[in-house]
Amino acid sequence: MHRRTIIAALLALYAPQVWAAETFTVAPRAVADEKAVFATVETANVVPARARIGGTVVELNVKDGDEVTQGQVVATIGDEKLVLQMKSLDAQIAGLEAQLSQADINLKRAEDLFAKGTIPRTNLDQAQTAFNVATNTHRAKVAERSVVEQQLAEGKVLAPTAGRVLTVPVTSGAVILPGEAVATIAEKNFVLRLRVPERHATTLKAGDTIRVDGTELGANGAKFGTIELVYPQIQDGRVVADAKVQGLGDYFVGERIRVWVAAGKRDSIVVPSSFIITRFGVDYARVRKGSEVVDVPVQRGRAQPRPDMPDALEILSGLNSGDILVQP
Repeated sequence: MHRRTIIAALLALYAPQVWAAETFTVAPRAVADEKAVFATVETANVVPARARIGGTVVELNVKDGDEVTQGQVVATIGDEKLVLQMKSLDAQIAGLEAQLSQADINLKRAEDLFAKGTIPRTNLDQAQTAFNVATNTHRAKVAERSVVEQQLAEGKVLAPTAGRVLTVPVTSGAVILPGEAVATIAEKNFVLRLRVPERHATTLKAGDTIRVDGTELGANGAKFGTIELVYPQIQDGRVVADAKVQGLGDYFVGERIRVWVAAGKRDSIVVPSSFIITRFGVDYARVRKGSEVVDVPVQRGRAQPRPDMPDALEILSGLNSGDILVQP
């Protein structure tokens, strides 16, 4: 009696370990006929940082590959003519300030004398007019100086957007014209630009999922992205599309990466690879048949990773719809 109790306890302890194993029900699923194509890391926009005035590059603050923020000073353009013009205007403003001061004194003296009845109204009007002319002339010169000062301030070339500097076609001491590019900056919203043969134009559409080998992006496993835009114009027999992938590198613009895109769909049996075991070069799946678990030989196909099943594996033969797999 004592022996039977021990055996029953062992069976009760062993049974949960068998039935608590994770299971997977086999069912046909739509899988994509993937085609490997090469895509390049591109930026949606390449924006030039242009000089607003002509002159000489007196200071260059960036080089190829530098990361910049919006509004950062990329270079400084100097123009000696503007400096000389500023000095001339300062001298003229100083002279006009003296004239304005004298006109103000004359106006106050005329007002006092007119109040006492010493001078006629005509002299007071002349003094008032001279004061107004001096005031307006002074304001005009100050405004003209502000224009030159703004031109000097525009000698600082600012980064129009945040991103990475691709090229700097000038050097310190170079003479440039207004509107000439000092640097080209790639915006940070990098995308994968795909070029797919035109025979797949009907199957490629915005919203489709693409697969990228994570090792090419410095990550483990597959990474997935979404096609955001399919360009309507076919170039050199290829359809061009832009895809967004999280964690895409932002340094090597133009880097080539292998991408798998869907070129059609078909029904197939796909199971997690963790349910497949290999012994002596033969693949097996553990299938539950009633109260027993049987190892069934299967023929594995290619990996079909997807966002909901990163380790998905296509099974070509050996399994049927409705089979319940038990994880080894």
